Amino acid sequence: MERIIKDQTANPAPLGLFGFAMTTILLNIHNAGFYPLSVMIMGMGIFYGGAAQLIAGSMEWKKGNTFGAVAFSSYGAFWLSLVFIWAGPVLKLPAADAVSMGFYLGLWGLFTAALFIGTLKGNTIGKLVFGSLAVLFFLLAAANFSGSETIHKIAGFEGILCGAFAFYEAAAIVINGKFGRNVLPL
Repeated sequence: MERIIKDQTANPAPLGLFGFAMTTILLNIHNAGFYPLSVMIMGMGIFYGGAAQLIAGSMEWKKGNTFGAVAFSSYGAFWLSLVFIWAGPVLKLPAADAVSMGFYLGLWGLFTAALFIGTLKGNTIGKLVFGSLAVLFFLLAAANFSGSETIHKIAGFEGILCGAFAFYEAAAIVINGKFGRNVLPL
């Protein structure tokens, strides 16, 4: 006789979404010109944007959610790689120039556009998160390629919006789960 075991593990999506949201908002407040890049953003990038999303990605893998596993693990690695790119010159590694950063960010935009297509069968907020994230990466790539501070600032405001969408989705999942009904629509 086969025993069926019910999955009683927690939903890892809010952890990954909050990790993504809060680091994205903080970085893009910087991109919008409100404060300089600092260790505060790098610390969030390593520990919440990076490590927490990697944990959420491995939990999504355990649950059999390929999309969640790929998305959270990849964006966790994005944050870790971005902080390394910023910090690498302190270790006497060659700094990334604007062109290489443009390609780096553009490639992340292409990756995100592919994931966005996967959200088309999902809820509205997921489409808004991934759609706005693809736009953010392409704007940041364009700012690097062109050297335009105006495009960089526009990207900052767009990134704050992207992070806010992810924050809302994470909060909705937690709040709806606690109330046992849709308090915040997804």
